[in-house]
Amino acid sequence: MFAALVLFAGSPVLAQSAPAIVTPAPAPAVPMVIAHRGASGERPEHTRAAYDLAIDQGADVIEPDLVMSKDGVLVVRHENEISETTDVAARAEFADRRTTRTIDGSAVVGWFTEDFTLAELKTLRARERLPQLRPGNSAFDGTEPILTFEEVIDIARAGSARTGRTFGVAPELKHPTYFAGRGLEMTGPFVRVLRDQGLAGQDAAVPVMVQCFEVATLVHLEQEIDIPRIQLMAASGGPADQPEITYAAMATAEGLAQVATYATAIGVETTMIEPRGADGAIQAPTTLVADARTHGLKVIAWTFRAENVFLPLNDRRGSDPAGHGDLAAMLKRFYAYGVDAVFSDFPAQAVRAREP
Repeated sequence: MFAALVLFAGSPVLAQSAPAIVTPAPAPAVPMVIAHRGASGERPEHTRAAYDLAIDQGADVIEPDLVMSKDGVLVVRHENEISETTDVAARAEFADRRTTRTIDGSAVVGWFTEDFTLAELKTLRARERLPQLRPGNSAFDGTEPILTFEEVIDIARAGSARTGRTFGVAPELKHPTYFAGRGLEMTGPFVRVLRDQGLAGQDAAVPVMVQCFEVATLVHLEQEIDIPRIQLMAASGGPADQPEITYAAMATAEGLAQVATYATAIGVETTMIEPRGADGAIQAPTTLVADARTHGLKVIAWTFRAENVFLPLNDRRGSDPAGHGDLAAMLKRFYAYGVDAVFSDFPAQAVRAREP
């Protein structure tokens, strides 16, 4: 609903020489449900079917991960290595493009979007990334093409027209430092798409909020366009463009104060809010939600999935890793913690769980 989308309106606290006066972020009236790559628990991720299903299930926002084609187009894939999510490995005409790349310090073998033009990528078909956990999704393998960023925006617009509700889009810019090193700078094309679509401000017909695990990209975008910016953080590691910093340090009071100079929200792994013991059982929640709000930052938690393998011990049901546990119980706890939004592969469950 639009009421949920406006939770992310407002400007961040800007860095300045004098001490800033920070207005704590208000608690959410209604937590926002962001469909993580669409309804990816029930359809192959990043496909039109996944996004349309998420819209019909009542999600407020749909999320595309953005990577780059060889000719500089923003395309929608979980990673730029696409053998897990497309049929590229079965395409003989592209066999010679299999290679090894070092991405954010790790060697990756496969086929990469930056070696294909958009026209070539459009010949590929999507497939389920987690077939062992989601065999039902494999029935849709080979039926849908790779989408562009513009096409996901069109899906959100069409969803709004179809349902009478306003849907937002939360793109994640993946590996911008890596792409820049290959001559494919991401922020320029991203800003151009938003300006061309009339979506570069907070009064846009399709609300947009941008997210990234890196820092410099969000700092740059803060100067370019007036949309919410989400600093993503994981329970381990740190931003690829600032290897001297860890996400753990960014989640401290000092770190959050710095994040608030360029971002409006943080998007954090669930265990940064609700830690788990060595056995996977939940432990007492941290103060991260309250700490972030003190610095004027909203808080989004990722990622809520129904399969036992992803759930804390307390919420698992049975011993089958692919079996579904009590995702609703986990979601209700996080809503009680005061998060402003959740990323979920199962948006229908996230919508139901926020009902009184």
